[in-house]
Amino acid sequence: MNNWKFSQLIINWQHQYGRNNLPWQTKKNPYHIWISEIMLQQTQVKTVIPYFNKFINKFNNIHILSKAKLNDILYLWSGLGYYRRANNLYKTAKIIKNKYQGNFPKNIIQLMQLPGIGKTTAGAILSFSYNFSFPILDGNVKRILIRFYNIIQNQKKSDIEKILWKKITQITPIHHANKFNQGMMDLGSLICTYKEPKCNICPIYQNCNYQLNKKNDNLSIKNNIKKKNMFFIILRFKNLIFLKQRKNQNIWKNLFCFPEFQSEIDINHWIFKKNINNLNYRKIICIHHQFSHLKIKMYFFQLNIKKKHILNTKYNIWYDLDNPKKIGLSKPIKKILLILKNIES
Repeated sequence: MNNWKFSQLIINWQHQYGRNNLPWQTKKNPYHIWISEIMLQQTQVKTVIPYFNKFINKFNNIHILSKAKLNDILYLWSGLGYYRRANNLYKTAKIIKNKYQGNFPKNIIQLMQLPGIGKTTAGAILSFSYNFSFPILDGNVKRILIRFYNIIQNQKKSDIEKILWKKITQITPIHHANKFNQGMMDLGSLICTYKEPKCNICPIYQNCNYQLNKKNDNLSIKNNIKKKNMFFIILRFKNLIFLKQRKNQNIWKNLFCFPEFQSEIDINHWIFKKNINNLNYRKIICIHHQFSHLKIKMYFFQLNIKKKHILNTKYNIWYDLDNPKKIGLSKPIKKILLILKNIES
């Protein structure tokens, strides 16, 4: 199958069966496209839609977003995960406002210099907003290319990336690149799924190596998932919970969280050092949380205190369970706070 026929089949399929009514597709607005593409990084469309709608209702354009506080952005992002994306939105909004007078650059090199915008995101912004012919290479597109061209993955990751970029650049059409790019993402998400792909209704199945080779899949990439234990102390004064903003940690950076420690022994040392009465100190729950590269086992200990102190920096707060502040919280911490609200101190 030549490149033109490949792209034409994808465009035709997208026109008939693809997703054409997503919230960010109603207008060719680079701001809306940018927000959606950042949210869609390693996150499914159905998860993103409610977050996108809430975000746009609050921050309708780049000028409003550029004036926002990071905590306001993180609050709306809470639960969506991969919070570095929200931090990058905050930085990029200010750069676009100050350096580009609030207009998204149409030069792909300039776009890729902005925080959180790589080659794929830049290509998506330019193709979906202006129909410029730039390829995209997200996870869905990679999966299609690997199967269709039978790209063997027992080689360096960087070499595979080069091969995939070369392939997608060759088949991305000059005209209707926006339809093609959307079609590739839709096809990967809806038809060429990771498990049990629907080959019988795929527009390119007749020439696909995955189909011709009796479905010998090359997608068995071994991810080295690390494991980590995290220990937290929940300081509670009546219905107030002590939280710290995570300024220097890689995980959940700039979100609010309970004080974290390397071990339970470290918690005991900290309690002793702070001269806190530990008579009510107890373990309350252990939960598991997983990222794409990391499995976390989270141990939570609660200590009810008689005096409200500990606050010594602007990054610490007392969180009122009955009247919660609008701050950024990770999904596990939101879960624990909900449990605490239903438990008397």
